[in-house]
Amino acid sequence: MNRDLSTSPQSLLRPLSVLHLLGIIIIMAVFYSLPVLQGSGREMDYTTQITRFLGHFFPPDFSVIPEAMSALNETFQIAVMATLFSVCLSLPLGIAGSKNISPPWLVRFTRMALNLIRTIPGLIWALLGVSLVGANPLAGVIGLTFYSTGYLGKFFCDSIESVPLDTAKSLKALGADSIQSFQWGIWPQTKIHFLSHTLWMFEYNIRSASIIGYVGAGGIGVQLHTFQEYYAWSKFSAVLILLLGLVIILDSLGEKVRQTIKQKADPKPQNTDSLQ
Repeated sequence: MNRDLSTSPQSLLRPLSVLHLLGIIIIMAVFYSLPVLQGSGREMDYTTQITRFLGHFFPPDFSVIPEAMSALNETFQIAVMATLFSVCLSLPLGIAGSKNISPPWLVRFTRMALNLIRTIPGLIWALLGVSLVGANPLAGVIGLTFYSTGYLGKFFCDSIESVPLDTAKSLKALGADSIQSFQWGIWPQTKIHFLSHTLWMFEYNIRSASIIGYVGAGGIGVQLHTFQEYYAWSKFSAVLILLLGLVIILDSLGEKVRQTIKQKADPKPQNTDSLQ
């Protein structure tokens, strides 16, 4: 069978050249980053060091459970309120940052704002909250609200942009305004994704709320920071076990909810054989 010689070698190699260039960049980045693996350069018995360090964590001191449960409850409350407020802020930002329904100038401005929010680490946002309202759980809510808004806003933008606009355009042609076309043409197709992203953000905020306590923003992190300062590693490990239990429970519940959402979004056809 004769090969088609009408295609130039340049057109055949163009897609491969992009992949080759990307591979070269990745390899160069890896070699450029190798110095961070050198450590201090001193001869050290790493096995003995890590064994000695982990030995301080056992056995866990569960006498701290009563006060830890109270702090864990506060962590849960911080995550709930931060997720709620971030959803309220992210929904209009998601609409404003969607290329398929918003003007280009508004999309650029909104995307830049979301990028800026995500660039600032959660601990910095928590420090900002502490500087505003002092060292208390409200500072944690403020910090996680801003941090979560950066991510949820991006997720909501992507969800809206992935939706076909046929229904919304048809409603517009029939005389519906922008709010009505979004409510009936776009929202029914995106609400499942919005709920899934919100659940993921809530689970993430539970973990983050345990860290921002290191800067005085409330939650279980305050106890972790105190135990770490006084080298009370057995109490530290007990708190970590409680936190791990909460994360496992929430992860299991979240997975069940996501499976339910997925089934509603893409229901399986009914087996007609059983009806015969």
